[in-house]
Amino acid sequence: MSSRDLILARVRRALADVPQDDTPYDQAFARPYLREHGHRSVAETVDLLAENLADYRALVHRCAAGELAATIARLLAERGSAAVCVPTGLDPAWLAATDVTQVPDSAANTPDELDRVDSVVTACAVAIAETGTIVLDGSRDQGRRRITLVPDHHICVVRVPDQVVSSVPRGLERVDPARPLTWISGPSATSDIELDRVEGVHGPRTLEVVLVSAE
Repeated sequence: MSSRDLILARVRRALADVPQDDTPYDQAFARPYLREHGHRSVAETVDLLAENLADYRALVHRCAAGELAATIARLLAERGSAAVCVPTGLDPAWLAATDVTQVPDSAANTPDELDRVDSVVTACAVAIAETGTIVLDGSRDQGRRRITLVPDHHICVVRVPDQVVSSVPRGLERVDPARPLTWISGPSATSDIELDRVEGVHGPRTLEVVLVSAE
């Protein structure tokens, strides 16, 4: 008997006296979890997001929609980026103010090609204020997961207030669990046993978040 057969046999024995019409597990217990913690205005929620992003060492910028292209161009110029990876569904107007070489997201991109790209610009699916977390879901304006993991510099645009929620439960309501979700809390970092922090180990060394408002 294999380990799998042994485990399944034990499960069957454990369920032997459970009636066929027994209440399903996911309905058996009430789970009245808090959906939000406290009461905040929209402005306070956005401020909390900015504060927690900065606490994770992300660089946070704010601008109006009409200033977005100039803001992205300035960030790429300050980084000295010569090439930027671009999701196929990204609004072309976002990069209209820069002449940096654009590398379209493609299944044909190799890791070596992406490693030679200086920056990547994406949108996001949702941003969670209480945890300072940006969620990507692989939509056309965000691209494949690898384009946000290999380049060393990620500029992520968050539409304020539409894409900002207060808590993780609220964020989960916005995303499809069947999609390839990437949850980002600050730039990639790790620490050894002596707590020496190293950034850029398994993702971008620098994360810049642009909170863009409609006004």
